[in-house]
Amino acid sequence: MPAGLTAYRLATAGIAPLLPFWLARRARRGKEIAARLPERYGIAGLARPPGRLVWVHAASMGETMSALGMIDALADRATVLLTTGTRTAAALAESRARALHQFVPLDVAAHATRFLDHWRPDAAVFLESEIWPNLLAGLDARRIPRFLFNARLSARSAARWRRAPTLARALFGGFRLIAAQSAPDAASLRGLGLTRVETWGNLKFAAPDLPDDPAARAALAAAAAGPFILAASTHPGEDAPVIAAHRILRETRPGLVTIIAPRHPERADAIAGLAGDLPVSRRSRGEAPAAGGLYIADTLGELGLFYRLAAVSFIGGSLVPIGGHNMIEAAQLGCPVLTGPHLANFAEAAATLRTAGALADLAGPDDLAPAVAALLDDPARRAAMAASGRAACAGLAGLPARLARTVLDEAP
Repeated sequence: MPAGLTAYRLATAGIAPLLPFWLARRARRGKEIAARLPERYGIAGLARPPGRLVWVHAASMGETMSALGMIDALADRATVLLTTGTRTAAALAESRARALHQFVPLDVAAHATRFLDHWRPDAAVFLESEIWPNLLAGLDARRIPRFLFNARLSARSAARWRRAPTLARALFGGFRLIAAQSAPDAASLRGLGLTRVETWGNLKFAAPDLPDDPAARAALAAAAAGPFILAASTHPGEDAPVIAAHRILRETRPGLVTIIAPRHPERADAIAGLAGDLPVSRRSRGEAPAAGGLYIADTLGELGLFYRLAAVSFIGGSLVPIGGHNMIEAAQLGCPVLTGPHLANFAEAAATLRTAGALADLAGPDDLAPAVAALLDDPARRAAMAASGRAACAGLAGLPARLARTVLDEAP
């Protein structure tokens, strides 16, 4: 066992007595489900069914959404156990995935052992950048094949891993296959001396469309003449520019409704406080949008409805240095995409959509109003962007099944 892994194992064992206090605090803040905390210690809440079982781990909502197609393909030939780390991902998993769901155990050796002894997976799939040394070591000790799909590794992270080459080889080299989500990610992984790295495409382009609620969408459309525009996954520092753009745009479009769907719905009060004299309605209160006003979408799981309703979408986390958010979901649904310059986490996806003609860039917040106005005034361009976005996503429709076949061929 590499010295770095031994040190990690000892460190996580040392902090294990403090973890119940940390988890209890998270439960009080609504970030954990108190009744399911035993799962975080590797104590199963469900029985293991007989037969072949594939474990898929997707940390949060984005990874879970991207994995749904692959999980569906796996579930045709095996039981799938899906673990997640967040409540929102758990809700998505339980409503849409053909899988048993558990919360992932904290990466303490004893918890990992308890989890693996109960579930005895025949193969394990990790999504994106989920590297948990104790869980991986437990899989290797049991000779369970493991895979890393939609892998991403920035040049900065790769440089850090190169300072611990033995540990990097032990953790990354144990994957039967690493399927990187982009060519730069593959290059970073190969720079660690890894050879089993493929670039088959980004699973997010093959994710199922976000769900819709046609009746709710029709009710919103009937409440105001529109047009509707959407600011999705906004962060502090982005809402004020969105509201400023709304004020400019409604001067010539009195029926305009700007939907603001904050990344964290608990910020709804703060956003409403920026509105001044503008009409403000809240989705969580069941209020209808008002012509010329703001509609705060302070709920979860409804972006599919809003992308279908909106004529144009701005994807947040990109006017402030967050790194961007998933613009592929909008493109899949034919909603033209605008993003700011901070796209480090989605640079390759943005480049793909930009090349296809489905995405337009903003240099800064002052560009928001003129960019939206130009699209609202040009239905032909909007239609072309919508078609381009759908086409860019359709090209990877077969990727989930390809990944599933790779796993099942290796599983005993």
